[in-house]
Amino acid sequence: MSAAKQYDEEEIDEEIDHEEHFISQEDILEEVADDGDVPMDEDDEDGGESSGPVQNNSVQIFPEHRKSVFAVAGHPTQPLAATGGEDDLGYVWDITDGEVIVKLTGHTDSVTSIAWSADGEMISTGGMDGKIRVWRRVGKENYRNWEFLTELQGPDEIMFLRWHPKGNVLLAGSNDSTVWLWQLPSGNTMQVFAGHSGAVNCGEFTPDGKRIVTACADGILMFWDPRSPTPLFKLTPGDGRFNLDGITSLKVNPSSTLAVIGGAAGGVRIIGLNKGEVVATLGGHTEGESIEAIEFVDLPGAGAGAGAGVAITGATDGKACIWDLGTMRLRATLEHSDAITKLLIHPAPKGYLVVSASADKTLRTWDARTGTLVREHTGHKAAVLDASLGLEGSVVISAGDDGFALVFTTEAVEE
Repeated sequence: MSAAKQYDEEEIDEEIDHEEHFISQEDILEEVADDGDVPMDEDDEDGGESSGPVQNNSVQIFPEHRKSVFAVAGHPTQPLAATGGEDDLGYVWDITDGEVIVKLTGHTDSVTSIAWSADGEMISTGGMDGKIRVWRRVGKENYRNWEFLTELQGPDEIMFLRWHPKGNVLLAGSNDSTVWLWQLPSGNTMQVFAGHSGAVNCGEFTPDGKRIVTACADGILMFWDPRSPTPLFKLTPGDGRFNLDGITSLKVNPSSTLAVIGGAAGGVRIIGLNKGEVVATLGGHTEGESIEAIEFVDLPGAGAGAGAGVAITGATDGKACIWDLGTMRLRATLEHSDAITKLLIHPAPKGYLVVSASADKTLRTWDARTGTLVREHTGHKAAVLDASLGLEGSVVISAGDDGFALVFTTEAVEE
């Protein structure tokens, strides 16, 4: 493993220690039961490396990228993860033992987006080289064999990838202000959406699969019918209360009636999708700190007004604010010591559990009903850049700026 010389002795020791003790899914639970939930050492004020060792309570490590890992996606049903990194590569690997299942090659620049199709039969990678490459499972016996399917071209640098919630349709936003829609496995272009003037940082299918919402760095929000190149509505910085100094994140509520939009300067807007109007403005975050992640959380009895729901917004100020969109009031604030990079919501029946990832090198599981910390996940030596849930939410897989992907159990296991 000559490539390991890029890391210090402590990192190599950790890697060897993990590699000597391969685990099964059952072993994950046993191993974590003996681990304490020990917080990591305090960082230096300049945000540099910790002076002491980092407590590592992960249950599996994936070291193959050797450079920053930018994207991770847990498989919808299987104990698999897909990661993409600065090494211009993607990998599909087994989260129980770290084994590489398939190496996803063909990019000529960093792989910054990675996503499974809704049925888990295809995996897509998006890169700074403007390429989108798609692989699919071979046969029905298991998930060990994959083949390259097609390369999708047209956009510039890929900003995000999203699969349709039910069908084999792939959405991508580009740095060149365009949005692309393809049908798979044919690879045929279904639509090219134009009208943004900046990099299309974020986009989503509505949960009902009928519409698309996209937003760009120039602060324009557009709402689309996938069958038409003309938007159903468009909001710009000149529209009343909508100026956000650029849009950095968005999320649509489960009933597909509202979108929460996060801005580069800390602003949050609630948009009614039926009329394309600003419904509310939310404060809570530090001015000038961008909103990096937005999710909806299932809290029974909360957010009941018009089926609005409860939203969580995470920002570079280190705060995750939990909002009741029925009353537009702040319920709780969760905090990290550095920027929040990702928010994840546990599936039912524990839809109240939230996992936050941060540039402070940690991930944390919270109970959104009370705002209390359930578990801290430590082991990274640099910022956590992305995270994804796996195995029905029982594990969280993280992507680190330190070149590692780690697997943690979401909750501590009861004795």
